[in-house]
Amino acid sequence: MHNAAIAALGLNWRYLAFEVSPNDLRAAIEGAKAMRFVGLNLTVPHKLLAMEMMDVLDESARTWGAVNTVRFEAKYRDGDWKALSHFSGDVPERIRAHGFNTDADAIARSLGEDLQIEIAGDRILLLGAGGAGRVAALKFAQAGARELFLVNRTRSKAEEIAAEITQLYPKCNVNVGYPAGPVDLVVNATSLGLKREDALPFDPRAFPLSGTRAALDMIYRPAETPFLKAAKAAGCRTANGLGMLLYQGAKALELWSGKNPPIGIMREALVKNIYGSAI
Repeated sequence: MHNAAIAALGLNWRYLAFEVSPNDLRAAIEGAKAMRFVGLNLTVPHKLLAMEMMDVLDESARTWGAVNTVRFEAKYRDGDWKALSHFSGDVPERIRAHGFNTDADAIARSLGEDLQIEIAGDRILLLGAGGAGRVAALKFAQAGARELFLVNRTRSKAEEIAAEITQLYPKCNVNVGYPAGPVDLVVNATSLGLKREDALPFDPRAFPLSGTRAALDMIYRPAETPFLKAAKAAGCRTANGLGMLLYQGAKALELWSGKNPPIGIMREALVKNIYGSAI
């Protein structure tokens, strides 16, 4: 999606993938800085580790406690730090790494555009309390969810996030366990569904999907997981994680380039790459 967008914007850039060991992350970031990369995307397990490796953290990274986008910057002649894409000639020697998080807003945007879910005032059941689940839970609470229900295989992890939300967003009524009645949205933030033989990420005896308005699965391959099939059969509006992947990437490109990302071109490239054709 990035290379398709880069071509559409006429940028003389290339987006490349590198496999980096967590032990080598600091060296990799410093190497990219030395080679004047415009920026980086980081995925698990680097998002938490990178927090301590940035020269400056954006409010988004501080709020969500993770860095998934790095923008390299230098001081412009007016004294302000500018993205390296701002410099048409030689780049000053001193470069800094500026860490951002584009994941949380991508979740909200995907829910709004793909499922017409506003979050504010909604009752939400979140399955999974790992890294993605934690960011989603905090975003839902910040965005004004009325009630939030956290379910995780290890209950203590859900309890930790619930305590964090209670402290940061006391207006959100957060519970550990399944709700007694229907909810507006169910989100799967677990890895269950990546394999055909995977079980459902929730217990249908403890929580029937009937009455739920919408369901989001953060998994995007396969396009329709057993969870989404069950949700669709129960009458829910459904969406997978493609929108989240798209919007976090589009925001990263905007941060690096200062240009409006071509969302349609990026989506088309993603669909073609992941599914081979339109879905």
